[in-house]
Amino acid sequence: MNVNRSGYYKWAARKGTKNRYEQDREVLTELLKKAHDKHRSYGYHRLAKMVRDETGWLFSDNLAHKCCKYAGIKARVSHYNWRRPQLGQEHKKFPNLVRGRWNVDAPMKLIASDMTMIKHKGLRYEWTYLLDVFNNEIISSHITDVVGDRRPYFRCLEDLMDKTKEQAYPVILHTDQGSVYSSEAFFNAHKDSNIIHSMSRAGTPTDNPVIEAINGWIKDEIYCEGWHRRFDSAEEMISAYIKYYNNERPAYALQYKSPVQYKTELGFV
Repeated sequence: MNVNRSGYYKWAARKGTKNRYEQDREVLTELLKKAHDKHRSYGYHRLAKMVRDETGWLFSDNLAHKCCKYAGIKARVSHYNWRRPQLGQEHKKFPNLVRGRWNVDAPMKLIASDMTMIKHKGLRYEWTYLLDVFNNEIISSHITDVVGDRRPYFRCLEDLMDKTKEQAYPVILHTDQGSVYSSEAFFNAHKDSNIIHSMSRAGTPTDNPVIEAINGWIKDEIYCEGWHRRFDSAEEMISAYIKYYNNERPAYALQYKSPVQYKTELGFV
């Protein structure tokens, strides 16, 4: 069997005894059980943090997850499983309030938001931004290199709440039915603000044509004109491009004026 003699006798000597990794897993499982008995609502991430703080033992969350799964340790709380809505279905809490009426007569009345992927030096980033439909001005923007990161969405929302806090009229925030926009946390974050949430129908990008169109040609422009080669970081690139886009770039829909110029010439500060 191509097994050398010394290796065979070592195996025979330790046969039936657990190696140090198996012993460590048993000890860790017992510690996780004790932590779970104290806090039954905690998931394995929190349980692992408790054990680390109490013992100083360094181990991965992945190992804690395996131990919890083997021992049947599970948080005793109800779990919400997000399900993709059916094609064309409206959201229960946030119906589509826009319904194709994209012409507005003043800034900060209708805001569109979306997330798009962007590349810089071989890395992929998730870029979330808010667009004022009145003049297509980007009023908030946040970027992350962590896939599925929720923070940029909430940071954009915080920016919008700050801008509309003293506003006399409410602002409609129109988004798609993404998991973050549809979440209870996102709803609770703006429910007491001056924001009315509107949503496209599921799987219907034509319900949000303004930002969907801009997503495409902004990325084309960035890559065609070499913006991604001028800056060392994606954050610097996006920040510089937004400044150019808002203040210098002539737009056909705005009679070849920049968003800020268009708004200023109509008497809005």
